[in-house]
Amino acid sequence: MADAHVRFATESDVPTILALIHELAAYEKASSSVLATESSLLSTLSFPSNPSAGYARTLLIYPPPSNNETATTCAGLALYFNNYSTWRASPGIYLEDLFIRPQFRGRGYGKRLLGELALETKRIGGGRLEWSVLKWNEPSLRFYESLGARRMDGWVTMRVDDLGEEVEGEGEGEEKRKGEGALEALGRWGKGVR
Repeated sequence: MADAHVRFATESDVPTILALIHELAAYEKASSSVLATESSLLSTLSFPSNPSAGYARTLLIYPPPSNNETATTCAGLALYFNNYSTWRASPGIYLEDLFIRPQFRGRGYGKRLLGELALETKRIGGGRLEWSVLKWNEPSLRFYESLGARRMDGWVTMRVDDLGEEVEGEGEGEEKRKGEGALEALGRWGKGVR
């Protein structure tokens, strides 16, 4: 059997990327949380035509042509960005999303995408490839552990976002402002970098 084809996403792939994001969100029971649009993806993703623009890159994987599928049917994606380890003083890769459509699972496509990301991590002189997994997603956890990944049980993910969660102030003069999101509230502590 011929190998699957992996390539970097281009601007014309944005509708496919958005569809895969929606499919992943449905799998994670979080469809209502997706705010991404084709326009927002076009303005925030990096593409081979302008690799220094945008913040994240996307690998797409396609099956080899067969009787039931064409090579134009995207099987899945790996969307990632660079991060940095201060302790290692080296760059790394953070995998934001890895998703293989259900009809393509069990063919090694997830492993292939992770392999491509491992090669990319080494190419940039990186020492770490990391990602988060939902605690209830036992099939994925077992899969990743079978590849040598380990759980970081000593760490807790923290997040501040601007999705409108109202926050309480923390001291004298720090009252809650009506409609203020957590990211906006935290930003009141900044002075602006010069």
